[in-house]
Amino acid sequence: MSSDGSSRRPRPAHECFVCGPDNPIGLHLVFRLEDGDCVSEFTPGPNHVGYPGVVHGGMIYSALDDVMANWLYLRGARAYTARCEIRYREPAAPGERLLLSGRPTARRRRLVEMEATATRASDGKVVATATGTFVVVDEEEFLGVVGRDG
Repeated sequence: MSSDGSSRRPRPAHECFVCGPDNPIGLHLVFRLEDGDCVSEFTPGPNHVGYPGVVHGGMIYSALDDVMANWLYLRGARAYTARCEIRYREPAAPGERLLLSGRPTARRRRLVEMEATATRASDGKVVATATGTFVVVDEEEFLGVVGRDG
């Protein structure tokens, strides 16, 4: 709790396309912290394709962006994506379960560098990797999470 009695956790984004429980067309991914990483699972459906039988890259990008952002959110920090780059390595098909994992790699003041991976659950192949830079909006919230410049 902060000095004014409110929780430090940022307001939940119930309408978020990726994780919002109230978004009727959203992905409804649930994120959790596990062994220092933020993790989730994503099983794209038939409405998530680009070319027939191939999941649209934007869907995979959105999931990876959110697994990085939620590493910060689950620690009480409010942050926004400043930059994100993705590398697609293998196609994913609708109905294939993807394992998502995100973690920090560096921090400079309000900027946090992150990396994420989407791995096919059935064979362990990496479908895509991403790196991103996130801007922490409230420095005081974040200081209690990872310490100043660390």
